[in-house]
Amino acid sequence: MIRFDHVAVACTELAQGVEWVQDCLGVPLQQGGKHAHFGTHNYLLGLTGGEYFEVIAIDPDAPPLGFPRWFDLDRFTGGPRLGNWICSSEDLTALCGAVPHDIGAPVSLQRGDLRWKMAMPDSGILPFDNLFPAVIEWGTGTTHPAGGLVDRGVTLRELRLIHPDSTALSAALAPWIDDTRLVVDTGPAPKIEAVFETPHGVRTLA
Repeated sequence: MIRFDHVAVACTELAQGVEWVQDCLGVPLQQGGKHAHFGTHNYLLGLTGGEYFEVIAIDPDAPPLGFPRWFDLDRFTGGPRLGNWICSSEDLTALCGAVPHDIGAPVSLQRGDLRWKMAMPDSGILPFDNLFPAVIEWGTGTTHPAGGLVDRGVTLRELRLIHPDSTALSAALAPWIDDTRLVVDTGPAPKIEAVFETPHGVRTLA
């Protein structure tokens, strides 16, 4: 089984994405850092319950890559929006071999004291138009990022996955995750929505 870890907002310019999230949720984000392997950088927000929120974009100072970036960022266009959700696994290698969909192979990553593995498809595109979660395994002895973030009083209440083939998406997720906050609905185009309880009331991001 896997469990919800964090959600990611994608954007073309990091400052724009940070401003959008801060305006929507009414709380400040904290600077994250750079991901050298994938040429990206991010800002973070701690959520209650040991979870967190990430705003991520291509780092304009990063050199060209010879492979696709994670979260399908190479094809991203438009304004900031929820692009992916990420779950954690205690045995990513075994999970990658067991899930009957192409979630990719584990890639070992690090930043500062953080050590983790992320499952990455060769295309950079996750199943069901990126609505299947990316899966991460935090390294032994690594402190989870949420532990170093300020608690701003923001709680994830609901994560909605909207897809034209919601029945197949629900069936694909059912064996791997059991989270009452997760809702799968039918819609004309793939989309992720997240409902948060904040110090300023309920806010929805999409």
